[in-house]
Amino acid sequence: MNAEDLKEFLDSKVEQYNNPKFIESDPIQIPHQFSKKEDIEIAGFLTATIAWGKRQMIINNANKMMQIMGNSPYDFVMNHSESELENTASFVHRTFNGIDFSFFVKSLQNIYQHHEGLEGMFSLFPKDENNKQTIHNFKKVFFEIEHEKRTTKHVSDPMKGSASKRINMFLRWMIRNDNAGVDFGLWKKIPTSKLSCPLDVNSGNVARKLGLLTRKQNDWKALEELDTSLRKMDANDPTKYDFALFGLGVFEKF
Repeated sequence: MNAEDLKEFLDSKVEQYNNPKFIESDPIQIPHQFSKKEDIEIAGFLTATIAWGKRQMIINNANKMMQIMGNSPYDFVMNHSESELENTASFVHRTFNGIDFSFFVKSLQNIYQHHEGLEGMFSLFPKDENNKQTIHNFKKVFFEIEHEKRTTKHVSDPMKGSASKRINMFLRWMIRNDNAGVDFGLWKKIPTSKLSCPLDVNSGNVARKLGLLTRKQNDWKALEELDTSLRKMDANDPTKYDFALFGLGVFEKF
C-alpha cells in the first residue's frame, strides 16, 4: 500500500473499532462505571496500571479494586482509614499485589492533596512534545513518599527506555475526545497532538507489518518512530490509530 491507501485503510479500521461496542470487551469499561471526574481518573489510572495479561483477567481484577474501594475510588483515596486500607492486602494481579495497591492509594492521596491531582501532574510541561519529560517527572513525584522498592517497577520511566504503554493508554483515555463515547476527553489542558500510541507486542507487530515501524524492540525509541509515522497521517489526533492497530491485531489476527 502507498501512503494514501494505508491512511484510508487505517482510517476505516478506526471507524470500525472506535465506537461504544469497543467498551464491552476492553478495560476502559472500568472508568466508564463512574461519572465524577476524580473517580474516572483514579479508576482509569489503577485499571491502566494492571493492564497486562488477558483482558478479561484485567477487567475482573480492576473490578475487584473498585469493590475494595467501596466503588467510590476518589472518596476511598482521600478518606480511607487504616483498617480500610488493610483491605487492599488481599489483592493480587500478576506481580502487582496488596503492598503495591496500598502504596498507590497513599500516593494518589498525596497527589490530590499536594499536586493538584492527576490532571495537574500531567499538565506541568506544556512544551513537552510527546510527554517524555512529563511521565518521567510523574514517576519521581509518585514515589516521593515512603515506598518499597518493589513497587517502583509498576510505574514506567521513558527516560530509562520504557515505551510506557500503560501510562500512554491512560493518557489517551483521559485526554482524547473521540465523539464516540470511548475515550473520555476529560482533560482540556493537554492537546491530543502530544499523545503517543500505547506500544506493546501486539500493536508493534501490526505496525511493523504495515511499514509504520522498523525498530525491533518495543521501547521508547520505537514509540517515537511510530509517533512520527502516525502523525504524518493525523498530526492532531495520532492515537486514534491505536484502535486500528489494536483491532487488527487482537480481533483480526492481522
